[in-house]
Parts: sequence; C-alpha cells; structure tokens
Amino acid sequence: MTDFVLDGLPALSRSTVDRADAARGDVELLAKGWKEAGLVVIDERGRARLVDDALHLGRTSDLGEAPVDGAVFLGVQDEVAYWAVRGSGPEDPGSGDWQDLRMCGALLSDTDAGLMTAAVGLLAWHDHSNFCARCGSPTKAVRAGWARRCTGCGHEEYPRTDPAVICLVHDGDAHVLLARQPVWPAERYSVLAGFVEVGESLEACVEREVGEEVGVAVRSVRYLGSQPWPFPRSLMVGFSALADRDAPLVLAEDEIEHAKWVHRDEVRAAFAAGGAIPGLGLPGASSIAHRMLAAWANVQL
Repeated sequence: MTDFVLDGLPALSRSTVDRADAARGDVELLAKGWKEAGLVVIDERGRARLVDDALHLGRTSDLGEAPVDGAVFLGVQDEVAYWAVRGSGPEDPGSGDWQDLRMCGALLSDTDAGLMTAAVGLLAWHDHSNFCARCGSPTKAVRAGWARRCTGCGHEEYPRTDPAVICLVHDGDAHVLLARQPVWPAERYSVLAGFVEVGESLEACVEREVGEEVGVAVRSVRYLGSQPWPFPRSLMVGFSALADRDAPLVLAEDEIEHAKWVHRDEVRAAFAAGGAIPGLGLPGASSIAHRMLAAWANVQL
C-alpha cells in the first residue's frame, strides 16, 4: 500500500467560522457585533469548558458594552461574532468540565474545533509577546488581537507559527516505523516529527529529522496534509516516506527511547481496541498522527 491519502481533515484542521480579516480594524463594526457575540473562555492551562462535548460559550455582555482589553476576535458565522478571552478554570485540574485540545479536539464539532484551536493559539501568542523584539518596549494588542504594536518604535508583530514536519515512514508493504519519546505514557508510539530549521525545505526536514531520530534514510517523500497544533504555536505538516525495513535503527540519545517496525495488522488491532493493545498505544485522536496512521492502515474513523 505505497499510496494512501488522508480520509478526512485532521481534528484540529476543521473550521467553519469566517475569520473576517477586513473587520479586525473596524472598531465600530466590532463594537456592534460584540453585544451579541459568543465568548470562548480559555484558562491558563489552555482548557475550555465543555458541556456535552460542545464548547460552553459565555456572554460578552457580562464583560462590558464594547470589546475589552485582552479579548481576541475569532470571526463571524451566521451574523454572530465570536471572541475569546483568558479566564479562570476550576482549581481542580481533573475537572471533567474543562478540557484541553489534546483531550477534546476530536470530540468537538467543526465549528467548535476551529474556534478553540484559534483561541488557544492566539491567546498563547499574546501571553509571550508583551515586549518588542526590536527595542524591548512594551507592546499593545491592535487589530482585535491579531497584531501587537510597539509603544516605543511602532513596530508591529503578528502571530507566529512554527512549522514542523511529521512523517509516516513505511516500507511500501505492510510495516510502519513507529517510535516513542521517554516522556510519553508507557507503550505509546507515534510517527516521527521535528521542527523545520532556518533555510530548510519541508522535504529536506523530513529526510534530516528521520535520519537524526532513528538513523534511517528515506525516499519518495510525499505530502499528506497539515494541522495546527497550538502547543504553543506549531503547524504540523504531514508526509509519508519509504524506507528499507532491514536498515539498522540508530536512536537519537535522550530523544527517542525506542523505535520499531509494526505490522499493519497490529495497528488495525490497536484502532479496533480503542487506541491501544499490549505493547502498542496509538497517538490521540486529536493529532494528525492518528489520522495518518488510520489512513495507512485503511481504518475508517
């Protein structure tokens, strides 16, 4: 099964809301839409409150008559505006009502997935962008939260996305190469991934990262799809590639704890068992890795 395609969008790539770029600088229009807008509240851990696997939307009117400092504009759908703010969740981190995207992303509707993914990523960017990269002066949010302007030199900065590749390496037949990091839960395995370096193409990054992590040369690198991964600001760009199964595996010290070739039947069995069998736990359903493995194994999600 050399050729395969993703059978649907990755969980966090789904979105239906119009981001309405033209509205971001229209103060009057934003204020008008604020009064009846839906409000996504994200706590310091990146969690939102869910009710029956749906985002619980607060009321912007509870915050004031116009957009408040720290609020970010997410877009418009069916003439309803959506905003997000940083708020407080419950003190108990195990509360079932508040979940992060890793846990709930695949459960959300297309609309909710897009809203929460944008909210988490945008608010995290603001948290770490309070000072100008050029002169060090404080910055302030402008354009409804989609830019920050330096109060000293006037330089504007925009939300940053760090590209990373994620590659499903297989042998062109019935085996896929999976690996695990030492910090992951026991027996959890996934496909290989790494950040793109300066001056590097995506395809070159695939070749370099696979070589660095498991010592295997790949060929026939092919694009599959992409997914935002706002932890805090990544874009995962998915690929497949071929490798020789008899090539020795040389693991990156302190980064890869174990790697192995896994037969398609084992991957299918793990999916059928809800995501794990003894010796093999699959990546969570919110990740693009989950959808990539399902497509390669020809499992309908």
